[in-house]
Amino acid sequence: MKIPFNRPHITGKEIEYLSEAIALGHLSGDGSYTKRCQRWLEKTTGCNKALLTHSCTAALEMAAILADIQPGDQIIMPSYTFASTANAFVLRGGVPVFVDIRKDTLNIDERIIRAAINEKTKAIVPVHYAGVPCEMNTIMSIAEEYKLIVIEDSAQGIMSLYRGRPLGSIGHMAAVSFHESKNIISGEGGALIINDPNLVERAEIIREKGTNRKAFLKGMVDKYTWVDMGSSYLPGELVSALLMAQLESAHSITEKRMKIWKHYYELLSELESQDKARRPQIPSDCIHNAHIFYLLLNDWKDRDVLLDYLDREGIGAVSHYVPLHISKAGRQWSIISGILENTEVVSKSIVRLPVYPDLTLEEVKFICGKAISFFN
Repeated sequence: MKIPFNRPHITGKEIEYLSEAIALGHLSGDGSYTKRCQRWLEKTTGCNKALLTHSCTAALEMAAILADIQPGDQIIMPSYTFASTANAFVLRGGVPVFVDIRKDTLNIDERIIRAAINEKTKAIVPVHYAGVPCEMNTIMSIAEEYKLIVIEDSAQGIMSLYRGRPLGSIGHMAAVSFHESKNIISGEGGALIINDPNLVERAEIIREKGTNRKAFLKGMVDKYTWVDMGSSYLPGELVSALLMAQLESAHSITEKRMKIWKHYYELLSELESQDKARRPQIPSDCIHNAHIFYLLLNDWKDRDVLLDYLDREGIGAVSHYVPLHISKAGRQWSIISGILENTEVVSKSIVRLPVYPDLTLEEVKFICGKAISFFN
């Protein structure tokens, strides 16, 4: 039987909570489970407000509206990310400005952000790749100096810490994903994390199709109407019920993933010592969430051969992003700052190995054995 790259983890309470949500009779957005999830996120991150959305993409789109992105505004971000990171701003007429990533963490290289800033720059979007924190102190200092908005793309970052601070709690806003491929899941789903209190009221309006329905539900107005731009960004209550079961087990899920990640790290050390491949590098002042375990092959020509070999051996290993700056849409709607050498090398040489809570250590040992035998 093939070891899949990912298998959704079920905690055991999902059916109970889904049944309860149905019995309560409120299946549209902002029911009791949605509110419970938001309170959990607010307590865990320490943010000013958390708003569940139907996807991380939706959260990024809301952030772009809240950042008042206008046609021609430039947004600095890495090219090594998912399309939604850029698309959310392109939809507002913004122009993604791609800069290179670091060799160690594969995150945006904060040392070259200044070179990409000009009079059109409006925001910086650091992407916490694999749940490993970007160098946020430097990024926030640059943003303060140039009066820029920082939107953390923390799609992969839940339960990770930067110098003791939860990812998503540092920028002005952040977007989180609960997609099936992430650590904490609701099938599809996401959240907008808001740290700037001045953005909360408008965020609630944007999320409610541009209406002041939230104020109506609080008894602040006798009827609600269209007051701003917006869309339908709320998740249904069944999505939130499933998510609550996951959030309650977030610590145990992270512990299980970390045990698997560390097993990979130990067993594959010889590939690094033999200069065949490099394991992930985690800054000493950060705590990651074991979202991804990858190898970076020193000879990128071996990458596709290794993926084919692992597939034949029943192992679901995969590569990752095609850099946005070389994609069709990227060439049309974005610009590049500097040379993106690290981005292109990583995209050609990365191999991601299966990581999910129900993966056994014996399976990890089997996977590592096959990877090592390929090189030997």
